[in-house]
Amino acid sequence: MIDYNNKTFKPISSSVNSETTSETVFLYKQHQNILTSSYSGGNIIQGHLIGLVEDDGTINMRYHQINKNGELMTGICVSKPEITSNGKIKLHESWEWTSGDKSKGNSILEEI
Repeated sequence: MIDYNNKTFKPISSSVNSETTSETVFLYKQHQNILTSSYSGGNIIQGHLIGLVEDDGTINMRYHQINKNGELMTGICVSKPEITSNGKIKLHESWEWTSGDKSKGNSILEEI
């Protein structure tokens, strides 16, 4: 299992319907297979996620956030890890809003 504890991530690409930007920063915490994160920046005032880490490092998560418009947004996400040549983690995410327009998208986060 990949250890995500105290790792920081930033988006490097995202679908147009995402609220994350290159200014959004995620700080991951992990205890056993339970992952949590607080995040903010760009279009997001404050967000949190909680998820379960599988043996292969895949994360199944739920998230909620307040955007700059003052809206509470919620969603689900599956993140699949890739270990890059420099040993950093890149997360390939497939997500779906469970609020708003309920659209789907993809993002890539990279460990910084």
